[in-house]
Amino acid sequence: MPLLFLTLVLLGLTVLAYYLGRSQALGASATGRLHSLPSYYGYYAALWCGLPVVMLLFAWLTLEPRIVIGLVVNSLPPEQQNLPQAQLDLILTEVRNIAFRSMTMANASPAVLAAAENLKRLTTLANWALTVLALVVAILGILYARSRIRPDFRARNTVEIAVEWILIGCSTIAVLTTAGIVLSLLFEAASFFFRISPIEFLFGLKWSPQDAIRADQVGGSSAFGAVPLFTGTLVITVIAMAVAVPVGLMSAIYLADYAPKGLRDVAKPALEVIAGIPTVVFGFFAALTVAPFIRDLGPLVGLEIGAQSALAAGIVMGVMIIPFVSSLADDVINAVPQSLRDGSAGLGATKSETIKQVILPAALPGIVAAVMLAISKAIGETMIVVMAAGLAANLTLNPFENVTTVTVQIATLLVGDQEFDSAKTLSAFALGLVLFFVTLCLNIIALRVVNKYRERYD
Repeated sequence: MPLLFLTLVLLGLTVLAYYLGRSQALGASATGRLHSLPSYYGYYAALWCGLPVVMLLFAWLTLEPRIVIGLVVNSLPPEQQNLPQAQLDLILTEVRNIAFRSMTMANASPAVLAAAENLKRLTTLANWALTVLALVVAILGILYARSRIRPDFRARNTVEIAVEWILIGCSTIAVLTTAGIVLSLLFEAASFFFRISPIEFLFGLKWSPQDAIRADQVGGSSAFGAVPLFTGTLVITVIAMAVAVPVGLMSAIYLADYAPKGLRDVAKPALEVIAGIPTVVFGFFAALTVAPFIRDLGPLVGLEIGAQSALAAGIVMGVMIIPFVSSLADDVINAVPQSLRDGSAGLGATKSETIKQVILPAALPGIVAAVMLAISKAIGETMIVVMAAGLAANLTLNPFENVTTVTVQIATLLVGDQEFDSAKTLSAFALGLVLFFVTLCLNIIALRVVNKYRERYD
């Protein structure tokens, strides 16, 4: 049975368990007063039906591929089983292509064809075994829950404890995921810094990693000075913020305090539609419309502007970020208590004076958070920079020249067939580690600003 169909069946059984538990509790209420609401008994039955199945699916999906691949490898001839891991992986890829993608290999050996048939048979058997086992576990969970339901059973306490443990588990997964990301960055970046000096990486003025694919490559001179990448990221981010912050903040103030209700009901959703446009569309718009317009406008004002420039990428990126600033700032401004506005008006202040001296200081923590989010969005953007600013790592603060950013280089370094033990590939993790620390510093600055200017309004 396909996994999606099995999931839908199990969800249906979970819903059925809820109604069976609730109905049984309602029936038991005739013999005595229920300790909890009938819905808690339904939740109790649903938990016993769903949680064991979820744990079973997680364990099965984690272990089943390894077991099946191990059995397939054992079915190969001994000379293929003892091949190096890289060659064995190529054989297994060929086996998977034949088994699941119906790709007939003209030069496939009989052993590979037999392994493909074995893989297909084992996968089918494993899927049916998972289906039967999951349904049995779900049904047994329902039966066990129904056997526990009686008027004096503390269903609410049990359900709340179970939900608390589920929340703890989700929080633990989030923390462990973050820790895993950080540790992987640290480990791979350390491997890079064992080969390239951190001083050269952080303060070098030339970025040219394309020749460092192999250590023994003829003429393989490389340079890993990341200052041009940091400079390009800074230039594009500053341009984007110069567009997004004033426009987004002013639009938020207008929609919150000046716009009629009818206009606000139309303008706010229309503005937020921009946030749903894919970044590749903004990239096309920047490359095909904005960049040529800026290039043609340059000679009219006596400037030489290239076909790709940081200015074009920054302007379009700023337009993309406007909804983030505007929406968050609008929500924060509307959250300022009306009593503050009324008190300011009662003291004779105009609406503009109230906004400048009362509303904006009260909403400053939220506005700072919105700006920090916008900066993080700008630093992490890739497609617009690739299509409008290019890939050249030029060390310049001139917005009319083409530059590149840290995220673009990370994507470029990890695309295609690369050796993951080369300095070229490992440099992507070093760039990611720097980006992580920059984002961390931005969050710390935002937190300090918020704590400094936060005020309590009773």
